[in-house]
Amino acid sequence: MRQHAPAYTPEAASASATGGAGERQSLPLLQGKMKRDPEGYETELRQLHRHFESSVFLFRQQAALSSSASSSGGGGETAKELGDLALFLAHVAPFYPNDLADLPDQIGGLLDTNARALPSGLRVHLVQALILLVNRKIVDLEDTMELFMELQVIGDRAVKKLAFSHIVHSIRRMNQKHKNEAKNRKLQNILFTLVQGEEESRAKRAFTILCDLHRRRVWFDDRTANAICNACFHPSSRIMTAAISFLLGYENVEQEDDSDASSSEDEASINPNIILSKEDVYKANHKGTSASSNYYSPLTYLKDPQGFAEKLFSRLQKCNERFEVRMTMLKVISRTIGLHHLVLLNFYPYLQRYVQPHQRDVTTLLAAAVQACHEMVPPDAVEPLFKQIVNQFVHDRSRPEAIAVGLNVVREICVRIPLLMNEDLLQDLVLYKKSHEKAVSIAARSLITLFREICPSLLVKKDRGRPLNPTARPKAFGETTIASDVPGAELLDEEFEGSDDESDAFDSDDEELLPSTNDAQQSLKVSSNKLDTDEDDKGEEVSGEQDDTEEVDEDDSDDNMDDIEDDSDMDGDTDVSDEDDDEELNDDSENECSDQAEDSDEGR
Repeated sequence: MRQHAPAYTPEAASASATGGAGERQSLPLLQGKMKRDPEGYETELRQLHRHFESSVFLFRQQAALSSSASSSGGGGETAKELGDLALFLAHVAPFYPNDLADLPDQIGGLLDTNARALPSGLRVHLVQALILLVNRKIVDLEDTMELFMELQVIGDRAVKKLAFSHIVHSIRRMNQKHKNEAKNRKLQNILFTLVQGEEESRAKRAFTILCDLHRRRVWFDDRTANAICNACFHPSSRIMTAAISFLLGYENVEQEDDSDASSSEDEASINPNIILSKEDVYKANHKGTSASSNYYSPLTYLKDPQGFAEKLFSRLQKCNERFEVRMTMLKVISRTIGLHHLVLLNFYPYLQRYVQPHQRDVTTLLAAAVQACHEMVPPDAVEPLFKQIVNQFVHDRSRPEAIAVGLNVVREICVRIPLLMNEDLLQDLVLYKKSHEKAVSIAARSLITLFREICPSLLVKKDRGRPLNPTARPKAFGETTIASDVPGAELLDEEFEGSDDESDAFDSDDEELLPSTNDAQQSLKVSSNKLDTDEDDKGEEVSGEQDDTEEVDEDDSDDNMDDIEDDSDMDGDTDVSDEDDDEELNDDSENECSDQAEDSDEGR
């Protein structure tokens, strides 16, 4: 059982403080001994714990008397002794869980009530002791989260840096192997409440922690993304500016190492140098960019993007912030419109007021105008802005730089809304391809290349070249292509045919490897025939002579037949001559008969 110390008075506290100077010198040695043999040093632990309680009581009494007395009278050697005792007890707390069960409450209570009145060195030691107790899991982070957030706004840079790094590293370590959704939601609710609060300092620190954890993909969910986006509506302009800057610069933020976490807690975003490949530059100059960017942004997770854009645009119209802040708000609105294909018709007339070559940051305005264009926006709403860009930038009296910028902006808008371009305007813009300024001629040729693909009929014949589809035209506003079947279904048929071919190939391989039943039957027949031939071999040897004589007779008979055939041929030849001779004999006999008849007639 733990023996509770009696109530202390300032006299008893001072008496115990004077007797603890000798013990303070051996605290590191005593700490090692207590870790090796906790049960043998329980008495010393209780004595040091009572000394710590008396010192805490003394500091609280001094703070109650006067703030000046607390900073001067309690400083020096007594403050250092109290800090060393706090760290000592935090180190040995896991070995004495019963005796030091109330140590986190004592340190936390002192920091909560008298943090501003404590000396800087003592304050740092107490914060380190509390962090050690949290790391040893003697106290949960949820119980000390609000205290660590409060310590960041007391004005001590060392304590602010220490508390910030502890919160970030603890949450990262907690989600390193697996994510505990219950604990994460509790911690997120604490930070979300602080961000939505009206106190600027606490809201700024909570927002910085949220941004750091989201950038490191620890809290990479829609709840955190929406909390960061909702910070754009905070009453404080500093927090609003920090939130907008984070949303705009998120894609350029590098993933930092753990060692660089504490050095950049005040920065909501970092913008390193961007390295572009030659292919990206070529596509941007010749083919245009897509309406929706392919990078990730917290704006992607917005639950109500239309409401967010309308609310921020309303604040933009009413705010009196400096010009740079209004430009960043304008960029966030245009990026939200482009990402979610929103329809905010009042946004384009607002941009039209600032589209002039001499306007400050006019390229930023033109980029916002391009991002806010997509196929869901009616062409009639963007046509006044489009015509003003052409009239203000692309004319003979304008500078070459302005003409090049105007042509590039026209091309980018036509990539998204081709219906804005007509034949007469396009032919006028194409004539700038003969300009001696390289930037102007390249911009005009890129416009020709674009319309060769989307609508060659607007170009004159010599500019059309050889388009891939001469009959191509942009879709009308609201026109959609309805698929009559599942797109890509023919690829599945090809896969099935390929699988059938593979199965046939496997079957043929099996046929080659495994003999069929017919082959087996044939093999059996062959084997039986071999047995029959073996049995008949003896009979063939006996009748071999007869076979030979028969073969000779057959040969003789064949020869006789050949001779007979030859004789028949000869007889056939002689039969014709014999018939002729017989005819001659018959004629002679008839003549003789006729002569004898005549002679007989004369004798009579």
